[in-house]
Amino acid sequence: MRVQEKFRIVLFDGVCNLCNSAVDFIINRDSKEVFKVGALQDDVTKKLLEDFKINSDYLDSLVFIYQESVFYKSRAALEIARNLSGLWPLMYIFIIIPSFIRDPIYEWIARNRYKWFGKKETCRLPTKKEKKRFLSIEDF
Repeated sequence: MRVQEKFRIVLFDGVCNLCNSAVDFIINRDSKEVFKVGALQDDVTKKLLEDFKINSDYLDSLVFIYQESVFYKSRAALEIARNLSGLWPLMYIFIIIPSFIRDPIYEWIARNRYKWFGKKETCRLPTKKEKKRFLSIEDF
């Protein structure tokens, strides 16, 4: 069974502080452990990018993969919220707002993420506790 059939995959910019905070947010609200996360810059993740024909240099958006579907930008964020614990799935109501309205807001934040939230020199490394939540070569 392929990893995207067992888990909901979240790919993120590993050097972006905002993106890393989003990963913490997801992990802390994923009580059923349905998510696996991976930095877009990671070699393991690049295999998944290749499988889905996503440019390996793509760092402009959160990417959400589940089974054979790939979602980007605001749609990825809404799909992630839909699968979190608590009241977060209620955020999916914003799907009624057309993507031509949602995505420019997402893109504006994405363009300014390093300026507003900062950037790390290297990709985030998971703690021992988080390690099983991150994509690894064993997942493939």
